[in-house]
Amino acid sequence: MKKLNFDGSLGSFLSLEIVNVLILIITLGFGMPWVLVRRFRWRAKHTLLDGRHFDFTGEALDLFGHWVLWWLLTLITFGLYSFILKLKVTEWEVNHTVYIDQFGGSFDGQTNY
Repeated sequence: MKKLNFDGSLGSFLSLEIVNVLILIITLGFGMPWVLVRRFRWRAKHTLLDGRHFDFTGEALDLFGHWVLWWLLTLITFGLYSFILKLKVTEWEVNHTVYIDQFGGSFDGQTNY
């Protein structure tokens, strides 16, 4: 059985979140995709499976494109799409997270034959 571990510290998390709050304030909330990508990257960096780390490959600009679409869908549906939004963000995060193998390469769960 494989074992997941987490090696993040309170200090590194607090410093990440302080900068994230500043980004949100300075950008008046438009920096939320950047904040999410920073958070996802930090979480992947500190998550280990059998002693090996994960890597987050997503980019804020890519998420921003999705974010605008999701925001518009939320407006058009009078907020109903917001129930789906958390799932969409989680799906985007998982689709951009890869496992770093013992040789330093990444594995995204897809096999190419």
